[in-house]
Amino acid sequence: MISTQTLFHTDRLTLRAPRLSDAEAIFHNYARDPEVTRYLVWRPHRAVTETEAFLRLCLEGWERQTELTWVLTLRDLDDAIGMVAVRPSDPSEHAVNFGYVLARKYWGQGMMTEAAGRLMEWISSTPGIYRIWATCDVENVASARVLEKLGMQREGVLRRWEVRPNISPEPRDSLVYAWVR
Repeated sequence: MISTQTLFHTDRLTLRAPRLSDAEAIFHNYARDPEVTRYLVWRPHRAVTETEAFLRLCLEGWERQTELTWVLTLRDLDDAIGMVAVRPSDPSEHAVNFGYVLARKYWGQGMMTEAAGRLMEWISSTPGIYRIWATCDVENVASARVLEKLGMQREGVLRRWEVRPNISPEPRDSLVYAWVR
């Protein structure tokens, strides 16, 4: 199992554990934006209370070690602009997968590559972790490019893998990328 380091820094970003007080910033910066959530597995939040409920789940994930979620902030500000979540793959625990979201204002600036790259560096140095993997919708070219920039290899297409409710009520194909030791 990976350790539970709660704070990382990059040149431009801080990655830290979430707090309930992040709800307003998350809601206003990206959780309610239909363009940001288009390829995600959740619908845009309609109220801050939905974001608060989500943050409670994130905190439970930390407590149970089932999903570790970091809030992304600009290094000099403490305003949430995105998140990265890492999930150990049961039952083996030799692999982890991750997902991410970033406010539209910061797209195309290399922010997610910087944040996820820092977490991949940390996870890949963990003894016993042999695989880090992620998926993205087959139409999400920008996310696929982030995964490629992280040095992950495209392994193939997972047919009818996941429902992306903002596009279709039916499961959609996903690209799967991985880094392996």
